[in-house]
Amino acid sequence: MRDMRRHLIQLLASLLIILAATIFVRAAFKDRPWWTARTSGIDTNLRAVSIAQFTDPHRAPAPVVWVSGSKGVILQSKDVGKTWKQLRVLGGETLDFRSIQAIDARRAYVMSIGDAGNSRIYKTTDGGTNWTLQYADKRKEFFLDALVCDSDIECFAVGDPMDGKFVVLHTKDGQNWKQLPTDRMPAALPNEGAFAASGTCLAVYNDHEIYFVTGGPAARVFHSSDAGYSWTVNSTPIVSGNASSGIFSIAVRDAALVLVGGDYKDVGNPSRVAAYSQDAGKTWALAAQQPGGFRSAVAWVDGATLAAAGPNGEDISEDAGIHWKPTDSLNLNALAILDHGHGWAVGPKGAIAQLENRMEYQIRDEREPGSAAVAQQGH
Repeated sequence: MRDMRRHLIQLLASLLIILAATIFVRAAFKDRPWWTARTSGIDTNLRAVSIAQFTDPHRAPAPVVWVSGSKGVILQSKDVGKTWKQLRVLGGETLDFRSIQAIDARRAYVMSIGDAGNSRIYKTTDGGTNWTLQYADKRKEFFLDALVCDSDIECFAVGDPMDGKFVVLHTKDGQNWKQLPTDRMPAALPNEGAFAASGTCLAVYNDHEIYFVTGGPAARVFHSSDAGYSWTVNSTPIVSGNASSGIFSIAVRDAALVLVGGDYKDVGNPSRVAAYSQDAGKTWALAAQQPGGFRSAVAWVDGATLAAAGPNGEDISEDAGIHWKPTDSLNLNALAILDHGHGWAVGPKGAIAQLENRMEYQIRDEREPGSAAVAQQGH
């Protein structure tokens, strides 16, 4: 009887040690920063980032990362950010590249913004040595905002309204672009536009669900379920009312949609900067706990987890955009996340940040001496 009591006491003590160690490990895990600052050493405002996610016939040892920004800068890394190769578009040295879409180590699309022919789409098939101009428009009002690819050859781009309707471009073969008809698209409001802050005001989910978001007089979400031939539009509670406010980024996963934005001239104001929908955008609700201010980009990490980035910091949501909490204080414009182990973000002055691999941290923590796993093995 006495031996059994001693055994029970030892067992209880072991369980308490395991519980305490588990709480310690989880607390330490949650307190770790989500983003590690890197640097490109390039004097540019980086605005776009993409991680190769399609079938790669020229497989690299790690996912290939492409970034782009002002002053015609395009960078590529094949070794998880240890080194970056600067690429040049002939004749594009002064362009502002706001969207980039990586296919693999050799193929990528890049899109510039600007009036009077400066809004252009280029493609490379040789790793960035040569770029082919695929689309340009010299009309003064023509202004592209974002480019997104659904596959290696099917891509869409959205531009500000012309003749009262937003411009949507489409390629089915990875070479030839055409402007889609707008007869079944709701009219744009006076002075309504899309924001080219991060290349994420446009989202393509599967081969036919397309969303783009707007700002200015209203913060609205346009949605097409037939690859851009007909559209509906819904208002959202994101802050709007002037040229610097509205929705800047949208993340889509099935019927779960998440928006971030705000007023880029009032960076620290956290009011009405994030909203979510659970019915594919038919209805919207403001996040119950808002991010820490204006946010220009949002992306899914894994499961119900999202990350958002902006000039005064970064946040995460672990419940599909309902609640947000701060994680870092970097100045970042755009982000792209392939999975919990592969994510990158970029910002002013050539800033590049890498998403920490949360799974690796958890495994490493649990294997450290004194962790829950080690304590359990000791009994």
